[in-house]
Amino acid sequence: MGMTSDRCDNQGMPKVKPSKVQSSEVQPSEVQPSEIQPLDYDIVIVGGGMVGSMLAAALATQCGARLRVAILESAQPSPLTAEDPYDLRVSALSIASENMLKAVGAWPGIVARRFAPFRFMQVWDGEQGGNTMFDSTELGYPHLGCIVENRVIQLALHERLSEFDSVDILCPEKLLAADVLPKRVEVRLESGKHLSTGCLIGADGARSRVRELAAIGVESSQYPQKALVATVQTSLPQQDITWQRFLPTGPQALLPLAGHRASMVWYHSEEEVDRLQSLPETEFLRLMEAEFPEQMGSLDALLGRGSFPLFKSHATHYVKERIALIGDAAHTVHPLAGQGVNLGLLDAAVLAEVVSDVVLQKSSNTRSESIGEIIGRRHHLRRYERWRRTDNALMIQVLDGFYEVFKPRPRPLRVVRSMALDFVNRLSPARGALMQYAMGVSGDLPRLAISSSRTPGDEYGVKEFV
Repeated sequence: MGMTSDRCDNQGMPKVKPSKVQSSEVQPSEVQPSEIQPLDYDIVIVGGGMVGSMLAAALATQCGARLRVAILESAQPSPLTAEDPYDLRVSALSIASENMLKAVGAWPGIVARRFAPFRFMQVWDGEQGGNTMFDSTELGYPHLGCIVENRVIQLALHERLSEFDSVDILCPEKLLAADVLPKRVEVRLESGKHLSTGCLIGADGARSRVRELAAIGVESSQYPQKALVATVQTSLPQQDITWQRFLPTGPQALLPLAGHRASMVWYHSEEEVDRLQSLPETEFLRLMEAEFPEQMGSLDALLGRGSFPLFKSHATHYVKERIALIGDAAHTVHPLAGQGVNLGLLDAAVLAEVVSDVVLQKSSNTRSESIGEIIGRRHHLRRYERWRRTDNALMIQVLDGFYEVFKPRPRPLRVVRSMALDFVNRLSPARGALMQYAMGVSGDLPRLAISSSRTPGDEYGVKEFV
């Protein structure tokens, strides 16, 4: 149960030093709303994954020592060495996400490990043949995005957080209960510790304990599909392109990784995914070769495979008095466009901006209330909800639309669908607008997502450990 130190071991894993939290405990039943007691933390974030860690890093970057932040995390990410196999869980980081990671100082930790930028994305209709090719240089960017393992992103953020004295990572810890009082939230942990905070943030995933304790409803439904994911070794080095083919049974995607490796994703019925996952390695690889573009080369080895169910969800509210939800705790989307993590990181950056604006306003007045007490007020948090909930709802609808359009359809509709892809490929304004949306460089963006130093042509290739 400790706060990370400002140094890392030689495997890139932040070391842990004793927490700043004192052993004295606050019993929620003993606290009266009228009492004036100092808060242990201005903000407590439940969940130290990519999104929760981004929020903490963004708060520390923008607010510094004026804000005391704690992260509750059940387990530290395991160290990563150059010899480790690639994780199955990877994310396609948008330009906006890259900008945010750079702004908080975590991007060097990704570059020092491994990642794969891609410049092109080809999308085509597997039935009728219509296709669109996206090229980042049309917009003056060196790449459309980067494929990065989720663990690499989390490690880089934790490494950066270890450099902030204003952030404590309490690990291993789990939230047990929370009592929302007029000026604070009393938090009880499974370890028996008690913390007080002005604002409790749920960054604890789709089955959020914070959302449950806050009695915030959620609308959810499961898709009649599963996602099969596999990491493979290829005969050719991977290029700076992602391929996505839409079939009536579900999309297929090929994502480049560093060196002679690639990540393959196949969406299909639960029964078919279970069958594919059980195939012998040789048979599985030959089937994948037949299904995916020949440009990737032959498949030499299967490095790992797994599957997961697909569902969408959206919380009825993102905030209540002294409570806020971000990332998967607030919404989940179909992963076909790889936007889930990007949406969560934008949530974190927007909430951090809202909080930092409140902190700056507090610094300019002489009121006696603490920062934490002010931050947790619903009318402040509502600005975050208004900003992000509409955008996330739109993305859920867009991805649902893609899913519906490429389901089995009568031939006339299939022809129209294919023609639409060809039309986008020929019409550069439409193609550019779609690229900007997917790259996260259009719309109402938080400050951290807007690069102030982008240099077109500042390219870099696929990277591994340096």
